Amino acid sequence: MASEGPIDLISLEGEGNRVIVRITGRQSAQDPPRADALVGEIIVDTAFVRGSIATSIFPEDLTEWQEALDTLDGGQDVSWRENKRAAEMFIELDPDGERAHVTVADRSMSLTTVTVAVAVADAWFDDAYHRLDQVLRAWPLEGA
Repeated sequence: MASEGPIDLISLEGEGNRVIVRITGRQSAQDPPRADALVGEIIVDTAFVRGSIATSIFPEDLTEWQEALDTLDGGQDVSWRENKRAAEMFIELDPDGERAHVTVADRSMSLTTVTVAVAVADAWFDDAYHRLDQVLRAWPLEGA
C-alpha cells in the first residue's frame, strides 16, 4: 500500500514552535542485504529558527521510535537515533510533563544543533502512536 502524500511521523507543535519528521516516500535498498528505507525530512520551525534536513528512516528507527514513545509516555526523557549516521532527536520533559524541550542535532552534515520548547498535551501520545501506525500501514518495511 502506498501513501497518497506525505505523513508526519513525528509532530511536536505548540507555543508557535514545531518539530516535524515528515515521511515523503520509500526508497528501495541498493544493496540486497540492506533494508528499504523511508525518505523525508526533519523540519524545525520557530519565530527565530527555520530549517529542514533530508533524512532516511530505517525499520530499526521505527522500532526505536515506538520504544521512545513508550518511555516518554512513562514520563522519562528519550533520545531517538542517537549516535547513528542521521540527525538525532532528544526529548526532555519538564517536571510537570506539560512541555518538552526537543533537540535536533545534525552531527554529520551541517554540524548544527537546535532546541525548541513545545507544549505536550495528554492527547499528544494517542496522536503520536496513531502517526506511527499510519506510517507503518502506508509504507510497510521489512523488520519494522
